[in-house]
Amino acid sequence: MAEPTSRRNEPRLRPAPLLFEPAEAAGDPEHFFDLESIDDPRALLSRATELAQAFRAAADRAVEFQAIAAAQLADPRRFDRLTAADIAQRAEWTEDYAKKMVEYGRELARGRDACGPEAI
Repeated sequence: MAEPTSRRNEPRLRPAPLLFEPAEAAGDPEHFFDLESIDDPRALLSRATELAQAFRAAADRAVEFQAIAAAQLADPRRFDRLTAADIAQRAEWTEDYAKKMVEYGRELARGRDACGPEAI
């Protein structure tokens, strides 16, 4: 699993919109966001690149939310707080990685408190 990295000073990417596919298209293993129907290699490269960037941005954002949740669950002020081992088990991480994610989440939360919710 990738290590969390701080992106507080980097501009947030605005990915191409991901459109949900109809159930019948999603059930076809050869169908992927209609890329298989694009014949022009330039258009295919462009759309595939847009999708790859969108998925990367979505994954980065999801990791940030994982970190925030881990920090909240480990907060010593919570009566039901979890240990790093408990968080690791729930998220299928190693305990060391859970500790890093808790700290990363705390950093993100501090940044959010200082800059407002859009900082995350």
